[in-house]
Amino acid sequence: MKVLFDCHTPFMLAHGGAQVQIEQTMAALGKLGVSAEPLRWWDETQSGDVLHHFAMIPTHLQRLAKEKGMKVVMSAFMSGLGARPAWQRFLQKLALGAIKPVAPRRLRDLFGWDSYRLLDAIIAMTPYESALLTGIHSAPPSRVHVVPNGVEEVFSKSQSVPRGPWLVCTATITEQKEVLKLAQMAVRAETPVWIIGKAYSEADDYTRSFVEYARQNSKVVRYEGPIADRERLARIYREARGFVLLSQWESLSLSALEAAACRCPLLLSDLPWAHDAFKEKAAYCAANGSLSASAAVLRRFYEAAPNLEPPPMPLSWMEVARQIETVYESILKQP
Repeated sequence: MKVLFDCHTPFMLAHGGAQVQIEQTMAALGKLGVSAEPLRWWDETQSGDVLHHFAMIPTHLQRLAKEKGMKVVMSAFMSGLGARPAWQRFLQKLALGAIKPVAPRRLRDLFGWDSYRLLDAIIAMTPYESALLTGIHSAPPSRVHVVPNGVEEVFSKSQSVPRGPWLVCTATITEQKEVLKLAQMAVRAETPVWIIGKAYSEADDYTRSFVEYARQNSKVVRYEGPIADRERLARIYREARGFVLLSQWESLSLSALEAAACRCPLLLSDLPWAHDAFKEKAAYCAANGSLSASAAVLRRFYEAAPNLEPPPMPLSWMEVARQIETVYESILKQP
């Protein structure tokens, strides 16, 4: 079995969880004996049995792969759709149901509406994402498989150490992750927070505002940029009083899973992905709450964190890869 991995966004332009997910999945599949490599768009001699695309795959690309005799798998990212209010999702379902049957093929291809029907398998990261795929995008339920993200052994096998005074947040410095609001909440609640992450651009207005605010409130808000050393990051999770991620949307946050593997108490945005992954083993904060209300939630979490039960242990990347390998094997058996 040979699998070709594809992704539209170059890693050099936009780092983040998708890069970690792709790299770790490929590495784990390799350890299982599955030949997995990136799709080389310039190499006409490259061949494969399965094309595994991350995020929405263009319909014409699926058709071309199928003409070559390949099976096509998509790892879906339903983060934006999943964070919308229920009434917006309902209206979107009604609109798609009315437009798709009468839309010309060119329009369907442009928006990828046929992609979900043509795929041999779709991988969702949570049951909630699976429900969005089948309920709104009309993906055949038999082709949707729920496989969560995993964590590296450096986190799952990290050793317990005494916890310190800092809450920690690991996230890309971008408005979607709400790091500036978190810093403002921490100052108002007088709870020290250490924010770790890299900006897409040091020059954008949001990044500059966050960095300046952190500098002005350095006694409460600690920011030193990204940390690439995974062992150090695991130790930071182990030493943290708690982990906080108040992003506007996620599919299944890798940083939250890493913190969970280090048995760190979690405070997350009150969104379906988080409840699917952690249920009652995490604390939640309203995604669009006012600054004062959110600061009060942060303070209560800070005070309660030492006595909270740890979240469930996530899967390893090897366990994730075994589930994905099973998906590949099942579709390759199909005519």
